[in-house]
This record gives sequence, C-alpha cells and structure tokens, in this order.
Amino acid sequence: MREPEIETVMTREVVTVRPATPFKEIVERLAAGSFSAVPVVDDDGRPVGVVSEADLLAKEEYRGGVEERPGVLAGRAPRRRWRQAHGVTAQDLMTAPVRTTTPSTRISDAAQQLASAGVRRLFVVDRDGKLVGVLSRRDLLSVFLRGDEEVKATVVQDVLGRALWLDPLAVTVEVAEGVVTLRGHIERRSEADMAVRLTRALPGVVSVDPHLSYGWDDTASAARYTTGG
Repeated sequence: MREPEIETVMTREVVTVRPATPFKEIVERLAAGSFSAVPVVDDDGRPVGVVSEADLLAKEEYRGGVEERPGVLAGRAPRRRWRQAHGVTAQDLMTAPVRTTTPSTRISDAAQQLASAGVRRLFVVDRDGKLVGVLSRRDLLSVFLRGDEEVKATVVQDVLGRALWLDPLAVTVEVAEGVVTLRGHIERRSEADMAVRLTRALPGVVSVDPHLSYGWDDTASAARYTTGG
C-alpha cells in the first residue's frame, strides 16, 4: 500500500507577499486570514523568506529601547531582532531561507521534517521551485478527522483485502475514536503482524489493539533458516 502524499492535505490557496510589501500590510493580511505567517515570494513565485508574527513582534520588543545596532559579539539572534525591529518591508522582516518540500513527499516524512527542524510549516514547491502550497502542523493533524466508518472501510478493503488477500470473515474490524481493534484467526503469524503494521500506518489511525491468533509461526521458521539452525 502506498502512503498518502502531502498534496492530499496541504493548503493550496496561499496568501503571499512580495519583498517590498509594507509592514502594516503584512499585519493586515495575517489578521484577515487568521494565520500566523506569510511566505515572501519573488517575481517568479519562488519563496525567498517567511514573515511570522514573531518576526513582526520585534518592533514592539524594541519600542522605545536601544537604538544602537548590536555588535558582532552580541550574537546572530539579537542582531536579527534589531534588524526586524527597524524593518519596514517584508525584505527587512523575513526569516530566510525557507524550508521547502514537494507535493509528492509522504505525510510521515513531512511530519519528521517538521519535528526535526522544530518549525510550524513547510512550503510546497513544484519542480521549478515555484510555490504551490503550504503544509502546516494543523494540515497534518487533519488526517485524524477521518470518521471511524471511513477508517474501518479502509482497513477492510485496503489492508485485509487488497494487501493480504484474507477471507473477509477471518478478521473482525472495530473502530472507536480512531482506535482500531482487530479480532480473528489468521493462518500465518507474518500475516497477522503485517495486518497490524499496515493498519497502524493508515492515515487517521490513532492506535491498533490486536487480538489476532495464528496457526503457524512462520517467522520462527525464517529465523532458524537465516541463522543456519
């Protein structure tokens, strides 16, 4: 079974600004759209930076404060905040470079990128590097909005039917609040293990509670063979 790609959950209608967009216009766009950041794109539609609420708040942070630019010894973060506090356009305010991905990236890979980088969003670009969407943490969490009946149908049809070719009566599937319970008897242990793994990997599955018995532990036979036993 093929894991869903982020093009199935990403936001396609993205509000953008240009490097010369004024500070107040950026604030207005964020407020109107109820989102926390906006990508900055060049003339060709390629993302060159991102302006977030945190970037804009630097102006309040330094309001009435130090006017002298921090020196090199102050570190990169204070110098960047000072620049943003005195910025008037997206070019002055933005954080760069941006983290990008492609529409064909698997959902699990995108989640790992977000987690490892500690960022809230990834910008989705096509083969030419042009912005085609944005993927946020909230977009990824949307897979858990799938209804229990939809999840159950996917387990029965895609996992038990197409992937494992099992007798439809061999395993009973129950889904409650995203938790999938599998009950039944399967001929081989490897098939039982595979049923659990494939079910756990489905979008919208919170957890799997397996109650599967098997007639033949073929995994033990394979282990003996590979070790020369």
